[in-house]
Amino acid sequence: MATVELTAANFDEVTEQPGIVLVDFWADWCVPCKRFAPIYERSSEKHQDIVFGKVDTEAQQELAMRYKIRSIPTIMAIRDGIVVFAQPGALPESALESLIEQVEALDMDEVRRKLAEHEHTH
Repeated sequence: MATVELTAANFDEVTEQPGIVLVDFWADWCVPCKRFAPIYERSSEKHQDIVFGKVDTEAQQELAMRYKIRSIPTIMAIRDGIVVFAQPGALPESALESLIEQVEALDMDEVRRKLAEHEHTH
């Protein structure tokens, strides 16, 4: 599956689905973003069960602001509608694959429990 362009119009609809969504926040002028793009694309071909989304931070400034994106590329992993990872910087292919394995291995009941505890104490 090729990458999906995410916009303010479809972002919530796509990311709130069950399963894993990776999001690449990028911009056309960003050289590391351009270098990371083929790695991200190759990974999307390998993992047909994962949605690989891309957010053009120039065109989608409200999304970039909502997620406090200050540096690009920023990679975000969302599973079952919950942001489980967000980090600026282009990842080498091995690190991207490792991230995918870790997100797949998460116990989402445990993640939801910790989130509920965190919200309860704050």
